[in-house]
Amino acid sequence: MMTRIFAVAGLAASLMTGAAQAETRMDFALDWKFEGPAAAYFAAIDNGHFADAGLEVTVTAGQGSLEAIPKVATGAFPVGFADINSLIKFLDQNPGAPVTAVMMIYDKPPFAVIGRKSLGVAVPKDLEGKILGAPPPDGAWAQFPPFAKANDLDMSKITVEPVGFPTREPMLAEGKVAAVTGFIFSSYLNAVRLGVPEDDISSILMADHGLELYGNAIIVNTDFATEHPDAVKGFLAAVAKGWNDVIADPVAGAEMVIKRNPAGDVALEARRLELAINANVVTDYTRAHGFGGIDQARFARALEQLAQTYTFIHSPEPALYFSPAYLPEGGFPLP
Repeated sequence: MMTRIFAVAGLAASLMTGAAQAETRMDFALDWKFEGPAAAYFAAIDNGHFADAGLEVTVTAGQGSLEAIPKVATGAFPVGFADINSLIKFLDQNPGAPVTAVMMIYDKPPFAVIGRKSLGVAVPKDLEGKILGAPPPDGAWAQFPPFAKANDLDMSKITVEPVGFPTREPMLAEGKVAAVTGFIFSSYLNAVRLGVPEDDISSILMADHGLELYGNAIIVNTDFATEHPDAVKGFLAAVAKGWNDVIADPVAGAEMVIKRNPAGDVALEARRLELAINANVVTDYTRAHGFGGIDQARFARALEQLAQTYTFIHSPEPALYFSPAYLPEGGFPLP
């Protein structure tokens, strides 16, 4: 009889644990609109990966790679997606803020300058004497100073025009600016969609021109992570599965995006997703060392490069900016 009581009690505890897990809510602050590269997170929802981890996840669109940082730091969102270089500066200016990166997504950052060859922009040095459109909250613009230094650009010879995200590519298409800063998979395809011939577009990926920096990462509120470490681990594992799903089938991933953004185009977003996968996610490093982690030597060089154009208030501490504690040993496998 006693054995039966313990068995029933054990079953009840198990059911309660399962219910508690199912109720773990993790709202996710995205960096940008619902476009191709967001497909992995929708795949994690639609294919049940978050649910299997006992998580209820809602994805909220953003307005730039910097925006998610204060959302997560204040606890408004437990997790987000943001430029790690902007996170580094944020933590330097707000020491002790409860936020850190926990999973690198863009091993090769998508920061780029998109120019018009017909307006005289084909290589970095061509930016001198030209008008550059740059949205102030743009992650690519935030990293323009180290890119400019790496390419010996004279900033006094570049006219920087602050532009809004909605007007950035239209101004490029209309010839009002000769180039813009942006993520390569966004600004390039947006310019094409506006009628700029592809053979007239110069895609200057900063990572191919001296930039050592990493790109966007999953960030987490550290207070939440301390209280819910298993939820954070489950979230990251589900994200990795979502990326594997869309790498295997980008069109299916694009269709998940269009389900949330009916005004979009499946073919366009599938191409945008494929650009992100091939240029930023699946790299030589992630193939060899797994997905999600960082190379400490490269990260040290990235901090040195940031320090060339940003004056740190406090001595940089790499452990403050990225924690591998919620990743499996060796990272997540990619297909």
